[in-house]
Amino acid sequence: MNKEFRIQKIQEIIERNQSDPFGKQEIPWEDDLITMNVYKIPLNLLVYNKYNGRILSRTKSLEKQNRNIDEFSNEGRKIIEKLLWNSKIDANKKTQKNIADFGQQKIGIITRDGIIIDGNRRAMLLNDIQNDGALSGKKFNKKYDYFKAVVLPITLLENPLEIEKLETSFQMGEDKKLGYNATEKYLKAKELYLKLTGKIVIDLKKLDNVAIGKIADWMGEAEGEIIKYLETMAVMDEYLEYVEYDGIYTQLDSREDQFLFLTKWLNNFYGKNSNRAFDGYTDGDVDDLQFLAFDYLRFRNEYDGKEFRNIAEGNQENHFFGNKEIWKSFLDKHKEIVAKLPKEAEIDFNSPNLEAHLNARDSLFFESSKFGNKTSAFLDNLYYHKTSIEYNRAAEAPEKNIKNAHRAFDAIKQNHKNFSKPEIQDMVKELGDRIFNSLQKKSPSRVLSHIIELLEGIEVDKIPFDEVQEVQDKTKKIQQIGYQINKNI
Repeated sequence: MNKEFRIQKIQEIIERNQSDPFGKQEIPWEDDLITMNVYKIPLNLLVYNKYNGRILSRTKSLEKQNRNIDEFSNEGRKIIEKLLWNSKIDANKKTQKNIADFGQQKIGIITRDGIIIDGNRRAMLLNDIQNDGALSGKKFNKKYDYFKAVVLPITLLENPLEIEKLETSFQMGEDKKLGYNATEKYLKAKELYLKLTGKIVIDLKKLDNVAIGKIADWMGEAEGEIIKYLETMAVMDEYLEYVEYDGIYTQLDSREDQFLFLTKWLNNFYGKNSNRAFDGYTDGDVDDLQFLAFDYLRFRNEYDGKEFRNIAEGNQENHFFGNKEIWKSFLDKHKEIVAKLPKEAEIDFNSPNLEAHLNARDSLFFESSKFGNKTSAFLDNLYYHKTSIEYNRAAEAPEKNIKNAHRAFDAIKQNHKNFSKPEIQDMVKELGDRIFNSLQKKSPSRVLSHIIELLEGIEVDKIPFDEVQEVQDKTKKIQQIGYQINKNI
């Protein structure tokens, strides 16, 4: 069914039902909110949008294999339907049952030549019901051969940016509740930026603020969030290049949190002197951090993703990159492990299931690191240095807290009149007693040394007359206690 035929048939439906449409729907179009008629369009007149935001990473990955999807052919249609079904199987089952019971409830949007702008997933579910559950494996009694939709007055090619804006606003803005494969929003932001700016690559140091603003508006996000998407996508692309999976975006699945952490680390450390990293680190050290992290990203299903944070997340004392000795030991061991790994086999980019092929390659990378043992040397290295951090943190905690206590006491204005108040002096005495008690338990010798220093510091000629007798009594008491201690030792 060619384009001209689809346009003709859809136009006939519009003219026949224009005075009595199925309903009306408000659509944001060309910076205005337009009320448009809703029509029942036969499913066989519709064409899926292969660059739909829900499956963008999948279609791009297939195209990287030179497997271009012809959305107008039966074969291309089946490929897109399978990608849409697999994008959210549980949600699709639930929505499909709802459609089978009550019909299509949310209105879709198509172009005048039948390209689906919003509602690709719903159309796929309707088609699957018609095809007796070719995807879902479930047959339904009720069947629908039409799709309720607003028809835009243009084709996809006549105003692609306005359609992109509309599609993004609906799918990435309104349709968030269903959720997307995490990669899609990062890839969508990148694709939109390149289209809006006409650039081939993105210079993160010189971002186009106008383009950022438009993408933020279309995606329903803050501008800062869009910048984060672009920065994270740049790291994702670097990762794919590092593992030789350029453009195969399916290999980013289930790694979003780790990429967000890594992007933050690189932003914090490159070209700066961050107090969260070890003293004296260089950009070369940050390069090492990035490529080491890429190796751990490859086998993200083989360990708790939270363990990834031990590499460089948080304050200096909480991670490997915050301690020079621990980082060097961790990195050196990592390099030693990588050097011992067998050479990886060439990638078969013509594999009929490239995603499974690459997943198996990553799994073999991990399994090879066991070197005949039960556990991976990579994980042994991580857990060993995690323990080093814990021991180091425990050892340094008293020193750090005592230093903080020193700073806090030094901050007190001791010349202030309130400092001389009896209740304040009682609190100072209580603090001193607690310190002396801790010293007495750990080092009685230090307590005696401190007492001697205090006694030697007393200026006898400045003792007030009314305290002389009291001082004499106390010094005799000190002599008696000292004699008794010496006797008992």
